[in-house]
Amino acid sequence: MSRTIFHVDMDAFYASVEQREHPEYRGKPVIVGADPRNGEGRGVVAACSYEARKFGIHSALPISRAFRLCPNGTYLRPDRKKYVKVSHQIRAIFYSYSERVEPLSIDEAFLDMSQRGNSCDTALEIAQSLKDTISDRHGLTASVGIAPNKFVAKIASDLKKPDGLVLVKSEEVQSFLDPLPISRLWGVGPKTEARLTELGVHTILQLRHLELSLLIERFGKLGDHLWRLSNGVDDRPVVQSREPKSIGHENTFSEDVLDREILDQTLRRLTLSVCERLSKLSLSARTVTLKLRYSDFTTITRQVTIRDPICGSDDVFDVAHRLLKKFRDPRQKIRLIGVSVSSLESVGSSRQITLF
Repeated sequence: MSRTIFHVDMDAFYASVEQREHPEYRGKPVIVGADPRNGEGRGVVAACSYEARKFGIHSALPISRAFRLCPNGTYLRPDRKKYVKVSHQIRAIFYSYSERVEPLSIDEAFLDMSQRGNSCDTALEIAQSLKDTISDRHGLTASVGIAPNKFVAKIASDLKKPDGLVLVKSEEVQSFLDPLPISRLWGVGPKTEARLTELGVHTILQLRHLELSLLIERFGKLGDHLWRLSNGVDDRPVVQSREPKSIGHENTFSEDVLDREILDQTLRRLTLSVCERLSKLSLSARTVTLKLRYSDFTTITRQVTIRDPICGSDDVFDVAHRLLKKFRDPRQKIRLIGVSVSSLESVGSSRQITLF
């Protein structure tokens, strides 16, 4: 291997920490997130145990839906301070194995292990040692993907969860990627997947057999990005510091919208997505920004900065919704709506913690 990159992903992190702390929860479906309120809750699932996943529950699923799927599960509110503390302990183990660690969220990170040698046997031994250290010290399991680059390593870590260990050699990268669905490619969301399907593309193999010029013509820079990934090309280094300056989501309507209820529902969904990312990165925000684009493509952005940082979906939605009511022209149809947060800081330094 030219490089040896690990992607380490803790298994069902929040739920696993709760099962470790409470032996009576072990072997049972545990769902961490909003209060389900007997199926009437408005929040989402933050994490769930593998026992809960057998019922079709997954992160970001509406908590009301989770309750209908598994009414007898154990539902817990998130304890962020506890999870952040454990995350820091796990991260200390990462740094004992490599100086080059790039945290992606509270429960996963890339490690550049190239300095420890490029032997596949050595890489497997180191990865198993890392997994054993996490298990012995903290009673938790991690899945590790090993590959020549970050993209392939991240896919590999997900293949044999929980407690997985998958190595992809340099000469195996293409055969590893080719059968996978295009949804595995970074940058392929539902809309892009639908457009690729229209071209008869369902797998990474089919995508890389398309002409690069066609992909660029249809998708612009994204086309070049997807072609490179489909060919196993990802030269990005492991970067030790990658805190974002802002986090946002936006939605372009298939038809311009005037209906206030549709706008409110869309804003609620966008806010949930933003706050899920805040939660994964252990961040809170002081500034909320609303973006509106009208039918004539006139675009406005309005923002407000508050004293106490927030990270809960209800709190962020309330601020964004006030901006929407105050600045929207009710006579004009809206083509696009977006919400973002900035002035970010660690949850641990916040005066106020409101997650769900």
